[in-house]
Amino acid sequence: MNSREAQLEAFDRLLTIMDELRLQCPWDRKQTMQTLRHLTIEETYELGDAILDNDLEEVKKELGDVLLHIVFYAKIGSETQDFDIADVCNEICGKLVHRHPHIYGDVTVENEEDVKRNWENIKLKEGKKSVLEGVPKGLPALVKANRVQDKVAGVGFDWEEPEQVFEKLQEELQEFTTEVKVGDQDKMEAEFGDVLFSMVNYARFLNINPENALERTNKKFIRRFQYLEGKAKEMGKELKDMTLGEMDVFWEEAKVAE
Repeated sequence: MNSREAQLEAFDRLLTIMDELRLQCPWDRKQTMQTLRHLTIEETYELGDAILDNDLEEVKKELGDVLLHIVFYAKIGSETQDFDIADVCNEICGKLVHRHPHIYGDVTVENEEDVKRNWENIKLKEGKKSVLEGVPKGLPALVKANRVQDKVAGVGFDWEEPEQVFEKLQEELQEFTTEVKVGDQDKMEAEFGDVLFSMVNYARFLNINPENALERTNKKFIRRFQYLEGKAKEMGKELKDMTLGEMDVFWEEAKVAE
């Protein structure tokens, strides 16, 4: 591993390169925070993919891409004299120190839950009107549900036992089944949302990240389906011309291969 001196030197090199690109590269020169925004989101998802795949070499590369974007935003901020990279670093350092009084103050905690509870209470004292203010509106619904539940649990609004959550899930499934029989599309959608929300809550109690779990299943399905496509191609067939029985044979082969 690199020394702290080498790490600081590398970060300084990145800042220097960013300065040079902003001055000399036509593409970099024309970028704004607005034009970078969607690229930043894309890079963050690519980092997430690499983490799920446990590809540490790719994680390293994607972290570099995300770091570049942070430096880029800070560079743009410095040009308008609103903030620079030092302000960004000092802001997060100050927040971390303030919100960890059990490390930098005289507060005593017993466990992780105490830390989370203190974190949310400190945020409210900082002027937040709701513990849910920190949940971005643009988050994907599954991620948002998990964050909402995690945050309210941090201030004590939570079930006591996993069994209670599972019972609630079963109740929501029954209500959904009832609406399916009635056939009211709007009510079915509402009840299905309740089912998903309850499943996310149950996953949280089991220490399962629902986003990661679903993405693992997505990747698994894609691998198996692409195996099926490959086998069909070897036989000179189109999937649409195969029976479900024929396709299921290769689907089971894909499962065994994994």
